[in-house]
Amino acid sequence: MNPAASGKHESGHQDTGARLDFSKKLQAVTNKIHATANLDEIMLDLGMEFCDLFDCDRFTLYAVNPENDHIVSKVKTGLTTFRELRLSISPSSIAGFVAMSRKTLNIADAYDEDELRRLAPGLHFQRGVDQRTGYRTHQMLVAPLLSVQSNDLLGVIQFINNRQGVAFSAIAEEGVRDLCETLSVAFSQRLKPPQTVRTKYAGLVHDAVLAAPELELATRSARKKNLDIEDVLLHEFQVRAAAIGASLAKFFATPYEPYKAQRVKPAELLKNLKAQYVEENQWLPLEDSADGLVVMALDPERIHASRVVNQIFPKAKVVYRVTTREEFRRTAEQFFGAAGDAGGGSVGELLSGMEHEEDEGEGSYEVPAAVENELVKLLNKIIMDAYRQGVSDIHIEPLPGKGKTAIRFRKDGTLVPYIDIPASYRNALVARVKIMCDLDISERRKPQDGKIKFKKYGPLDIELRVATIPSSGGVEDIVMRILAAGEPIALDKLGVLPFNLERLRTAIEKPYGLFFVCGPTGSGKTTTLHSVLSHLNTPDTKIWTAEDPVEITQKGLRQVQVNRKAGLDFATVMRAFLRADPDVIMVGEMRDKETVGMGIEASLTGHLVLATLHTNSAPESIVRLLDMGMDPFNFADALLGILAQRLAKRLCGSCKLAYHPDVAEVNLLLAEYCSELLATDAFIADPDASRAQVLAGWRARYANADGKFTLYRAVGCAECNKGYRGRVGLHELMLGTDKVKKLLQEHSRVAALLAAALEDGMLTLKMDGIEKVLSGITDISMVRQVCIK
Repeated sequence: MNPAASGKHESGHQDTGARLDFSKKLQAVTNKIHATANLDEIMLDLGMEFCDLFDCDRFTLYAVNPENDHIVSKVKTGLTTFRELRLSISPSSIAGFVAMSRKTLNIADAYDEDELRRLAPGLHFQRGVDQRTGYRTHQMLVAPLLSVQSNDLLGVIQFINNRQGVAFSAIAEEGVRDLCETLSVAFSQRLKPPQTVRTKYAGLVHDAVLAAPELELATRSARKKNLDIEDVLLHEFQVRAAAIGASLAKFFATPYEPYKAQRVKPAELLKNLKAQYVEENQWLPLEDSADGLVVMALDPERIHASRVVNQIFPKAKVVYRVTTREEFRRTAEQFFGAAGDAGGGSVGELLSGMEHEEDEGEGSYEVPAAVENELVKLLNKIIMDAYRQGVSDIHIEPLPGKGKTAIRFRKDGTLVPYIDIPASYRNALVARVKIMCDLDISERRKPQDGKIKFKKYGPLDIELRVATIPSSGGVEDIVMRILAAGEPIALDKLGVLPFNLERLRTAIEKPYGLFFVCGPTGSGKTTTLHSVLSHLNTPDTKIWTAEDPVEITQKGLRQVQVNRKAGLDFATVMRAFLRADPDVIMVGEMRDKETVGMGIEASLTGHLVLATLHTNSAPESIVRLLDMGMDPFNFADALLGILAQRLAKRLCGSCKLAYHPDVAEVNLLLAEYCSELLATDAFIADPDASRAQVLAGWRARYANADGKFTLYRAVGCAECNKGYRGRVGLHELMLGTDKVKKLLQEHSRVAALLAAALEDGMLTLKMDGIEKVLSGITDISMVRQVCIK
């Protein structure tokens, strides 16, 4: 036999054997394709089967999107997480070109530009994925999936890198055509509208929060671990509660109600409900609104059908809201207290336990012993709730006659309602507060003030400053301020801008002199002064403080509580300090000529004196002190600086919404910022250049690479109060420079002092606020609220 013919015959046998082997493997894969339930399973679960069939490294299956302008594939990025790959149907990628041209491509080297041009002009391989992953693509076999009936494009299959290191064979090209026919049939069948079972969480798939296999996996995981599926979705699949709530809302056709930290407890609605009943029956009244009685439930259909709400609230028009299990639990805890709460139950339970007869509210302070016990628990609960919610003040506001006693909390500077207490208990409640702070319970016509050491009555080691004030109708109002306890805030954590922080440190580290912090009540003056003292508090420094009251304690400080009733006022304490070898003296408040005079004298005799003032701005503080009769020359020599301070609401970090302001908004901010600088020499000489300089500084500090600023809007979520949570300090630091001291000695007006301070680098309160707006900490509306000008 001819050797050449023999070799050719042998090669044909090998090809036949290879084709037969490939055909068997293809049949096995085909059976698995027909056994799958949906396209996602083909994409995600059969990838290795396809790779082994074509002896390659990677396989990708793309499907055409509904708009027919992209092909889309899913790839796993973790055990339970997935990512979509989207390619436009165009020559910008090889798979996109195959989808557009409907031609099969067998490429020996995807990086060979000449080969790509020979296949199709303009054909391009996207190297970005290789560059990000370090993987090198060589061979590619890519084919279109076309509908058997209509020849419409259904998708694209792609094989990458033959394991033999050579171009894919003719057998592989034939095999890919057979595989495309099988997949086309599978695609056509699985693209028909599926007959799905309606479930509470199907909305997650509909809204593309989860893929159907992920929801199936979550269901199996919950069943296997004996957990509620919502817990698995929240903690294992990181699905947000709001997304679950939206799915529940679709299922029940009922609006979703999230947990709200600032929700007002409806004491009247809760008085006939117990925590155990709510937990077992899974519904909870929220408020009596204009639309009706709002009821939160896990299964509104079941609760509505049972008519249990109508039995308890027979005259109410009931409107239902659905929520998640976690948010229902948190709302119930918010209303009734957590299990084992030291407050003795929820406010609702305590009020419902105080059975009472309505009277005119003018009777005696005496109540039955059992009710008095509940009243004690109620007041303790109010104080503990206030402390845990970060409240600064508790306002008890009784109405005369049969009017109820309202209790409101001041949180982040805003008053919010808490509960109402029946009129018959207002005198007993006032008496209880007076007993706790050792005041005269028989004195109802004069204001009184005192302090509660709450550790004697409850589990919290806190103090409250109490003021009682007689108001119209023969009733007494009470305001309780929760004193800030614990460690002082570090100086660099106060929210002072880096520029101001450096100037502040320079001023307070001087060995002697006078430094003031000024602002209205509740602006954080004491907190700032204690941060300064913490910075100065070293083993070789003797620090005396005179405060009313002592709110923050620090180890190493010798602190004196002012007691005017005992004749121990600020001036008396100051005189004592000067005989007690101090290095640093802090005076809680300088409000009279004698105290200020002693402070100046102490600063001139080698002591660092820190004090607070109730004034609006740093320059005004100087004029106020001079008007008290201070000697301008001594005062000028002593002055180190004055820090004016305000507290603005901080944007909630969980829900604030970023946006790029337009030119008009930036110009408005710039105009407000520069209006503070109009009296300075630079602005008088060349306003346009000065504005341009300010804007250039902003761009250098806050703009992105494209020169755009990013600001934030308040949105509002369950964790905050209408988009705001916490507060941030705004600071105006005026240093005692030579120019300022010269004007001070000349008894200059506020405008001249302000211009000089601005030229020395001072930022006004509004300027500092605008800097914090540009930093994304707050917004301009909050800055305007606390800045007078």
